Amino acid sequence: MTRSRTPRKSAKRRSGASRPWLGWALKLALVGLVVLAGFAVYLDAVVQEKFSGKRWTVPAKVYARPLELFVGQKLAKQDFLTELDALGYRRESAADGPGAAVVNGNLVDLHTRGFQFYDGNESAQRLRVRFSGAYVAGLSQGNGGKLDVARMEPLLIGGLYPAHHEDRILIKLEQAPPYLVETLVAVEDREFFNHFGVSPKGIARAVWINATAGQLRQGGSTLTQQLVKNFYLTSERSLSRKLTEAMMAVLLELHYDKKEILEAYLNEVFLGQDGQRAVHGFGLASQYFFSQPLGELKLHQVALLVGMVKGPTVYNPRRNPELALKRRNLVLDLLAQQGVVSAEQAAAAKQQPLGVTKRGSLADSSFPAFLDLVKRQLREDYRDEDLTEEGLRIFTSFDPILQLKSEAALSETLKRLGGRKGVDEVEAAMVVTNPENGEIQAMLGSRQPRFAGFNRALDAVRPIGSLIKPAVYLTALERPSQYTLTSWLADEPFSVKGQDGQVWRPQNYDRKAHGTIYLYQGLANSYNLSTAKLGLELGVPEVLKTLERLGVDREWPAYPSMLLGAGALSPMEVATMYQTLANGGFNTQLRGIRSVLTAEGEPLKRYPFQIQQRFDAGAIYLTQNAMQRVMREGTGRSVYSQLPSSLTLAGKTGTTNDSRDSWFAGFSQDLLAVVWLGRDDNGKTPLTGATGALQVWTSLMAKADPLPLDMPQPDNVVQAWVNAGTGQGSAAGCPNAVQMPYIRGSEPPAGAACGVAPDEAVMDWVRGWLE
Repeated sequence: MTRSRTPRKSAKRRSGASRPWLGWALKLALVGLVVLAGFAVYLDAVVQEKFSGKRWTVPAKVYARPLELFVGQKLAKQDFLTELDALGYRRESAADGPGAAVVNGNLVDLHTRGFQFYDGNESAQRLRVRFSGAYVAGLSQGNGGKLDVARMEPLLIGGLYPAHHEDRILIKLEQAPPYLVETLVAVEDREFFNHFGVSPKGIARAVWINATAGQLRQGGSTLTQQLVKNFYLTSERSLSRKLTEAMMAVLLELHYDKKEILEAYLNEVFLGQDGQRAVHGFGLASQYFFSQPLGELKLHQVALLVGMVKGPTVYNPRRNPELALKRRNLVLDLLAQQGVVSAEQAAAAKQQPLGVTKRGSLADSSFPAFLDLVKRQLREDYRDEDLTEEGLRIFTSFDPILQLKSEAALSETLKRLGGRKGVDEVEAAMVVTNPENGEIQAMLGSRQPRFAGFNRALDAVRPIGSLIKPAVYLTALERPSQYTLTSWLADEPFSVKGQDGQVWRPQNYDRKAHGTIYLYQGLANSYNLSTAKLGLELGVPEVLKTLERLGVDREWPAYPSMLLGAGALSPMEVATMYQTLANGGFNTQLRGIRSVLTAEGEPLKRYPFQIQQRFDAGAIYLTQNAMQRVMREGTGRSVYSQLPSSLTLAGKTGTTNDSRDSWFAGFSQDLLAVVWLGRDDNGKTPLTGATGALQVWTSLMAKADPLPLDMPQPDNVVQAWVNAGTGQGSAAGCPNAVQMPYIRGSEPPAGAACGVAPDEAVMDWVRGWLE
């Protein structure tokens, strides 16, 4: 009987038919490998493209003016120490390294940090500065050699940030302070120098610690993985993101060495939030928390920053100092356990305070009004992406000492005036310049100058009131055959009928008429009647032309009311106008930027001093003389209750209808300031120009201690003796004789008899002037 083979064949078919998944699994595995390989190729391209190219968009950095030191410089020791504090200099027992300073009486020994300026690099050096009163009396090197001049590094006052508000100060690995790398590796990734992007040992250790603790206490990510997450990925918590992170970490280690990865980590790690601005990297964090360059940090400071990597918000030393201190000390203990430092070094470091500054030294809201000005001026020459991504270095004329004094003058004055009803609703703006070169040195855009918002210094366009009057009198004094400082004016009521049938009847602030007065008295006492009458005689269009030559770029109608300041300007525009008056009739565009460098330190653009003569020096000299009389005997005379009489100043008060705007603009030889006080809703205030803005200005001058105004007498000006009562020429030595400046040829004849009786209408003024 033959054995049938059918069952065997059937069994074979059943066996193959029972494992169809195996073929599919192999196919799927093959497809998966292909997809994974493709994904790996894609990730590899992503890793290399970004890491090998421009890794970061770096905002432009804005610097204040560098403080130059030389013998004879007007600089008080306390102001110098204020600058050193702002720069983050440490007060130590010896100036052994960059950033250290020693104060001993009138001597200050310091070790500068050096800096790359527009005109070249200036090396770090040891200096000895000796002060006498408000002046630098001696300047020498650390070895005793005398110096003609030394230049401090400029204060970094802010940046121009991209839309994502990231900021960083890029550093090289060799710029890292001692212990930073060792501490970072010890705390965050002990196997960093041994793994290839992912550490199985680290993962196993984290799993064990978390399992035994019953909670998540330690992560298993390497420094390379952390860098990948921050540099390429998001903070999404998912398995796919974690696997992608691991793959990219391995790829990163295949292409780049440990030094490059570590340097990138030091510049990328997130270490805090300053308002909208994200603080990335140890370089910026060092400045933000300690106001010091990274290379100057000590062990306890390094431990604090590394400890913050775990949780920048939780361990923020300004918000949570106790948690930050605990975390820092834990890091120090860990360093001692691993032998990075000795137990004695760790113990000594734990005794140190946190040492963080009260606020971020690089906060973009530190000086918002001035930074707003810088942005506007830069955007005339650069695209936004150039300013926010290319790491440009912007050097400005900003003077941090003057800025702080301006802020103090405003806050102290408003506090003193606070008892008056309505003062708390008053806003403020101030522009401070150097009248000799037009550089803007300080700017306040609000009564709270450290908070960004509406920049009133640039954008509050308000009627200027009597600030326009110097332009009226300058227009007259340019006609010496018709007008001199002692020409007679009628301060009497009058009216003018306009083309629309409206009748204009100006009035003096005191609602009185003052009869026949000298021309300069109209300006000194800010009389509206005589000024308006003079302006109409000259012609309103002529006065508007004078304003244009002074630097006012406004299309104003030639209405009579313009003669008394109905036209509106911003404080910045007023400063431009008065700059020309203060600078001998030479107009220069106000500017806050000196030069621009690339991120690599290559010169890119300079903003040179540009000047144009707009007026005869003699006419300006006479106008300044009248403006000095504003301060000596007119509406500005209250300044000398707080300032020495030897300080020659010139200026003008301004008050608009119902005291809605309080203005003062004035200058010394080296300082010009414009102050505005008023309400944003244009409501009434309890302040005039003299009781409001002038008080802020006076406080600033008292703090700044400027040089007296000393304009050289032009060749076409002569001094002549006149009778103070009659304005007639007089002989020197006569009882009522005073000396007055005149354009040559317009002075009264000399030698009149002393016995001429002065007009009784002006005798009160004469007695006051002679006193």
